[in-house]
Amino acid sequence: MNANAVIAVVVIEDEKEVRQGLSYILDHTDGFRCVGAFHSYEEALEEITTPPDVLLSDIGLPGMSGTEGVKLFKAKYAATPVIMLTVYRDDDKIFRSICNGASGYILKKDPPSRILEAIKEVHGGGAPMSSEIALKVLTAFRALAPHHTDPSGLTKREEEILAELVKGNSYKSTADHLFISVHTVRFHIRSIYEKLHVHSKSEAVAKALKGRLV
Repeated sequence: MNANAVIAVVVIEDEKEVRQGLSYILDHTDGFRCVGAFHSYEEALEEITTPPDVLLSDIGLPGMSGTEGVKLFKAKYAATPVIMLTVYRDDDKIFRSICNGASGYILKKDPPSRILEAIKEVHGGGAPMSSEIALKVLTAFRALAPHHTDPSGLTKREEEILAELVKGNSYKSTADHLFISVHTVRFHIRSIYEKLHVHSKSEAVAKALKGRLV
């Protein structure tokens, strides 16, 4: 990210104090700007006209849940990564949100510095998760994974890159770890998407974990 660039963030959170607190932090931290704060997905989907750089969304919302809202939001703004802000220890909600397009998770008890770090990370192509949530996600996927899967048709290099995505690494980190260029990583990721019949990194990660491809 350019040193002078500002990450435009939309917040969806039904608790007024939390919503205002997040907005304040974003607007008073260099490199961030809150471009919208809404109490529900119904309101957000009606009011947003320009896709933000990142969406920070609560899971437990009145009306349309965050889990379902992510699906509608990603259908409209596929390029915008979504971070779920949650107090839940509910594997099912986490699992369904990932399948619906969420890119990362952080806990509401995490300090503001961690929230800002996660926004930077997801904006750079990563998939931030607290250790508590990451463990539950992996456990949920493994429990639901079939014992036998069809061959994916992925090459060894594609499997290595997919494994890096599963770890939550960005394209640049993946390139550094595998000693290849970011351009090469992007080339292989396009091939991975085609072979797995997916359209996003979160879908590829979900399919990799469900099918035990890595």
